[in-house]
Amino acid sequence: MRAFALLAGITAALGACPLWSQSLEDNLRLISLPPGFTIEVFSTELPEARSLALGEQGTVFVGTRGIGSVFALQDTNGDWRADRVFTLARGLYSPNGVQVRDGDLYVAEVNRILRFDDIEQRLSDPPAPVVVFDRLPSERHHGWKFIRFGPDGMLYIPIGAPCNVCEQRDDRYGTIARIAKDGSGFEIFARGVRNSVGFDWHPETGELWFTDNGRDMLGDNIPPDELNHAPEAGLHFGFPYLHGRTVRDPQFGPRAGDRSFTVPAQELGPHVASLGMRFYTGAMFPETYRNQIFIAEHGSWNRSIPIGYRLMLVRLDGNRAVSYEPFAEGWLQGGRAWGRPVDVEVMSDGSLLVSDDRTGVIYRIAYHGA
Repeated sequence: MRAFALLAGITAALGACPLWSQSLEDNLRLISLPPGFTIEVFSTELPEARSLALGEQGTVFVGTRGIGSVFALQDTNGDWRADRVFTLARGLYSPNGVQVRDGDLYVAEVNRILRFDDIEQRLSDPPAPVVVFDRLPSERHHGWKFIRFGPDGMLYIPIGAPCNVCEQRDDRYGTIARIAKDGSGFEIFARGVRNSVGFDWHPETGELWFTDNGRDMLGDNIPPDELNHAPEAGLHFGFPYLHGRTVRDPQFGPRAGDRSFTVPAQELGPHVASLGMRFYTGAMFPETYRNQIFIAEHGSWNRSIPIGYRLMLVRLDGNRAVSYEPFAEGWLQGGRAWGRPVDVEVMSDGSLLVSDDRTGVIYRIAYHGA
């Protein structure tokens, strides 16, 4: 019965959905936001739109997973809707992660990091990529990468566990690593991280915060996904021994002995698939949102009743998370999902972009006053 209920939940969330027969504009009316906020389309027809990065000249770069493409979007007339779409690469190995540094676009495949030089000057004629680093594991399970440059100038790369839950002899798995932008100096920054697909640094402290997806197959309600805080290198965040703050893994927990781990700053919903996160650094939203955390929840598959499929807000008081609340929701209707948020990006005007790999759409959330 449990397996049947779980399959029914997955089918309901990810299967055919009557809402898809409606127009995108009609579906957007289903999204609830706090007073004064609006959501509209920034770009459409971007299959599997996932990680986002903002170029120095305002170009929005978009990674994908299964289709192997990387896109670039431009708004040439200033109406805050993309009117030019460039395909920069095809046939790559799950190029989920994208990041811009000193005019160059860095793209993370499963097993290597590529660089497209001087990219915003060459969108219509992109250069051949330079291989920056090619010594990442090639395992596809949790192998797609999110990348960002930290305040230290290093490129941070999560290396997900190649399993639901396991111990690995290759100690690169289940970590967040970092390299110099030329590919040198590989080192592990954090361990015990099952599968992080989103992180950012606090704008004031420069300390790393990241989401982590909890293991599956322990039931509907455990374990939680996590928002973690890593103020320094060398911390261990529990996987595969401890999930959330208190859930000892039934198989691997006893092997931890009396080891201590860094517990989450905030437990998130169980199986919500927390992916992209950003500190809000813009000036458009009210001051109460400044330096707070937005998290895109891609949505559960490992629950009989689906949850997630929304944009959440975690409020901080110093380094302490004090609330976890919905900011934008409505992609899940009647137990069925018509959209799946993946990543968020703060634009130059302070609006917030949200990618959706189910609809191939990037949304723009703006504030116009209560």
